[in-house]
Amino acid sequence: QVQLVESGGGLVQAGGSLRLSCAASGRSFNRNPMGWFRQAPGKERVFVASIRWNGVSYYADAVKGRFTISRDNAKNTVYLQMNSLKLEDTAVYYCASFTGGSYFDSRSYGYWGQGAQVTVSS
Repeated sequence: QVQLVESGGGLVQAGGSLRLSCAASGRSFNRNPMGWFRQAPGKERVFVASIRWNGVSYYADAVKGRFTISRDNAKNTVYLQMNSLKLEDTAVYYCASFTGGSYFDSRSYGYWGQGAQVTVSS
């Protein structure tokens, strides 16, 4: 069993920055890939970024160059630094633990956090 708890969401003006954190417990974290997804109102949950145990990361085109995923294995925590935020980044952001398959597919993640609301205003 894996427990994931996100924090760091909030309201920010367009062009601003936020950092999301996801604290993991229960399953070996150090070797496990982790991902971030987001879901805007009325839309499907979509891939944002993922990171392998060795730090190799992948990004959705919509966030590439603005968002950075990182992890601290000593703290069992994964982060999502979001810069140059846009109105269209408004969504609930979910942290997820990879259990097999494609890094870009939400079905490959078997454990999810409760979500963190990020709202970008003009």
